[in-house]
Amino acid sequence: MSGFKERFIAAQERLRRPERLGEVAARGRAILCWCNRCAHHARIDGKHLSLALGPDFPIPEIGTRLRCSGCGAKDVATSPDLASTTPAPAGPMAIAAAV
Repeated sequence: MSGFKERFIAAQERLRRPERLGEVAARGRAILCWCNRCAHHARIDGKHLSLALGPDFPIPEIGTRLRCSGCGAKDVATSPDLASTTPAPAGPMAIAAAV
C-alpha cells in the first residue's frame, strides 16, 4: 500500500471515531447536555467528567449515564459545547446526576 493511501485511511478513521472526553477536557471545553423530552439543557465541565468517567469515554455515550433534572427522563443527548470559550462552572450538574 502506498504511503498516501495509508495516510488517507488513517485520516478517515479519525473522522469516524467519536470525540473522547480527554480531548475535550484538554481544550478546557464543556459538554452540552440536552434532554430530548423536555428540551432542558445544561453544560457540564469536561475536566470533571473526564476524571469521573475516564479520558477515553466517548462523548455521545455520556447521555446514557445521565438523568434530566427537569423531567427525570433518561433520554439525554450529549455533544462537545463548541460555542463555549470558557469552561462550565465546577458546581453541581444542572441537568443530571451520574447514575
